[in-house]
Amino acid sequence: MPRILLLLPTTTYRTEAFIGAAQRLGVDVTIGSEKPNTLTKLNPTALLTLRFDDPAQAARQAAEFSAKHPIDAVVAADSQAVAVGAAISELLGLRHNSVASSAQAENKHRMRRAFEQAGVPSPEYRLCLLDDERRALADRTEYPCVIKPLALSGSQGVIRVDTAEEFIQAVGRLEIILKRADDAPPASGNCGNDGAQSQVGSPESSRQFLVEKFISGPEVALEGMLTRGELRMLALFDKPDPLNGPFFEETIYVTPSLLAAEVQEEITRCAAQAARALGLTEGPIHAELRLAEDGPVVIEVNARSIGGLCSRALRFGTGMSLEELIIRHALEKDFELPNRQSQATGVMMIPTARAGRLIEVRGLDEAKAVSGIEDVAISAHMGQWLVPLPEGSQYLGFIFGQADSPQAVEAALRESHSRLEIVIQPTVGRTREDDCTSPAEWSKKDG
Repeated sequence: MPRILLLLPTTTYRTEAFIGAAQRLGVDVTIGSEKPNTLTKLNPTALLTLRFDDPAQAARQAAEFSAKHPIDAVVAADSQAVAVGAAISELLGLRHNSVASSAQAENKHRMRRAFEQAGVPSPEYRLCLLDDERRALADRTEYPCVIKPLALSGSQGVIRVDTAEEFIQAVGRLEIILKRADDAPPASGNCGNDGAQSQVGSPESSRQFLVEKFISGPEVALEGMLTRGELRMLALFDKPDPLNGPFFEETIYVTPSLLAAEVQEEITRCAAQAARALGLTEGPIHAELRLAEDGPVVIEVNARSIGGLCSRALRFGTGMSLEELIIRHALEKDFELPNRQSQATGVMMIPTARAGRLIEVRGLDEAKAVSGIEDVAISAHMGQWLVPLPEGSQYLGFIFGQADSPQAVEAALRESHSRLEIVIQPTVGRTREDDCTSPAEWSKKDG
């Protein structure tokens, strides 16, 4: 029986989905995680503690394990495990993306540089230092623009600014976010970004940030699979809510896309070009693109599948989950990818409206009763401190819909969400700095 090494960060939402998929496929599973488990001694072949912060060391650990318990494929569930997965697969001689391509996909500056060199349509950008004189930076910046960190995910720290004064304030805010992220464990997040966010970790990503030209137009997300360098689109999600800032909180994903077939083909070609520019050749990708007036523009391409619980919105062939598809692709050299089931589906990431302690979620039964709603899953726990974007990166939960048309799915998701009452206790006794927010001028934009 083949064995897969599932790289599952302790913060991932996707443990249940991947383990369930492996069980349905009847394969042996070893879970690789960055923290030890007390049950490891009871079942040493099922659990493996790896140095996610040191891919080379993790690869040596996995090779020692594989010498006794052969590993046939490696699957990284979330972004923080992608580089580790590439290093292990390379050492074991398994299908993989190169370590260099994985590293490029995990660093926004390296990604932008690769796109620029390959002629991939992507935003104009400039690499800046937090130590630079901010007034001078602001004065030579073209507006509107977007500032963003190099390594965080879930739109954390990403801020649109329209004036020089906003620029200076936003950079100060980003500096606090990066300092806190450097000191904190990663958190789970949303669909577009898996939420098991990349650690800031290095001096490079801790003190540098990007300033990018803001690209107007609707945004889409492409879920795809690379096989020997060829991209197959698995699903294209429309994002009906505008993402114009100042923060970029994603909410609704709906598939199939309502875009014209020729536009969808152009999006796929653009995503494939971006994957080639990064050097990616094998496995899942998740790409975010904007539809500008003159065509698609690549915002980012990640060497992993859709994050959070969002994969529940996808089924393939006769009911295969995305996780089953990923595992089979990793194990079977000539696996033929099935088509996505034709039914319109969608997911809504329930946004965090304000900072505070989650006390209660009311109206769950009413929200689930909406026609076209398959489930409402609250992933935050009661009593949890919630922090909205751009300081936070977590969502309250997910609403899943299925109907005869994308428009009906979107309407069902919105109706279901309207029936929820989220009770959040204000941050009594806590300062805005405690909630990772600053400065006071941003309160008007925070709502």
